[in-house]
Amino acid sequence: MGGGHRLLLENARQVVLVCARGERFLARDALRSLAVLEGASLVVGTDGFIKAVGPADAIQKQFSEETFEERIDCSGKCILPGLVDAHTHPVWAGERVHEFAMKLAGATYMDIHQAGGGINFTVERTRQASEDELFSSFQQRLQCMMRAGTTLVECKSGYGLDLETELKMLRVIERARRELGIGISATYCGAHSVPKGKTAKEAADDIVNNHIPKLKELGRNGEIHVDNIDVFCEKGVFDLDSTRRILQSGKDTGLQINFHGDELHPMKAAELGAELGAQAISHLEEVSDEGIAAMATARCSAVLLPTTAYMLRLKQPRARKMLEEGVIVALGSDFNPNAYCLSMPMVMHLACVNMRMSMPEALAAATINAAYALGKSHSHGSLEVGKQGDLIIINSSRWEHLIYQFGGYHELIEYVIAKGKVVYKK
Repeated sequence: MGGGHRLLLENARQVVLVCARGERFLARDALRSLAVLEGASLVVGTDGFIKAVGPADAIQKQFSEETFEERIDCSGKCILPGLVDAHTHPVWAGERVHEFAMKLAGATYMDIHQAGGGINFTVERTRQASEDELFSSFQQRLQCMMRAGTTLVECKSGYGLDLETELKMLRVIERARRELGIGISATYCGAHSVPKGKTAKEAADDIVNNHIPKLKELGRNGEIHVDNIDVFCEKGVFDLDSTRRILQSGKDTGLQINFHGDELHPMKAAELGAELGAQAISHLEEVSDEGIAAMATARCSAVLLPTTAYMLRLKQPRARKMLEEGVIVALGSDFNPNAYCLSMPMVMHLACVNMRMSMPEALAAATINAAYALGKSHSHGSLEVGKQGDLIIINSSRWEHLIYQFGGYHELIEYVIAKGKVVYKK
């Protein structure tokens, strides 16, 4: 029987499936070795979903009569799932390279924050910028991410703090979601910082009484689609009570809880997240043993951000302890003006070297587990039949080169494919 398909990737040296049994995440012993096929081919249908993956000769027999819009010879190459970046702040205006110089000279994150720099500086610039200006720089950043192999990215608002600017940022994210090839999970992060002239309680009141109802209304009439709610739960920012109020209010309107916790001080944020049924908690440099155990039990994923710990010279998150306890560990770039990195291959490398993860653990954390952190692992994060055809082809005979070569991804990545369409070709 004949029929048309979108894409045939033929005869790859390795196809890294990551999962082969429909797992929604990988933890504990399942991370020892990932599902990998040798000498395999893969078919993506015209709907953008994977139709078949298996030994090259079997696929050739099965599809011998059928036509493909595109065929790519992958001899000697590796196919991996598209990478998933589970934590970014990619919509902003203004430039903070001068703060990097201050940090190198010994200033801490909170020193700069209290001197009116940091988030506050970016908020002022982002409030002044037009929607088109914000979209233009955001689009360029997303394109850089795609060239580094990212096909699904979590994108936060949070440089507005007032309702008007937060909505402006979310409209920019919505426009990218509709117009660009990359997959986007949108996060409302109005509680990223306490705005000048307000207490944390007043800011939380404003968010619960004004921001969240407005988001619900805009969601209902299809203007803006938001997936997650985030709060920066931190000493001097939002305390545990305000954090609880905001997250619960978001959850009650159908948003997934996905927030910043236990970064600079131990706040019992992990315990709170586990109790509220959070999908994910990010940072966790200062998480307690009890918090780790609670997250493992609640199947709340930990989004670890090796670039931030590296650039701010913070204590590294305790990835090994989390993995041993059975926590679902994911990775994100934390791309923002304070940690300028768009590349998940570099994030995986830092996770291996500085957080002592193995290469299979790091790849799972940047694919299936990052998709789980966004509530999308049923459709993203592995190369299995029925999942979205998001993948990368690297010019190497072993997949580990993507992590091993620090900063070498520009040369390695030959194709990035989203929903079966080539979105980047070297």
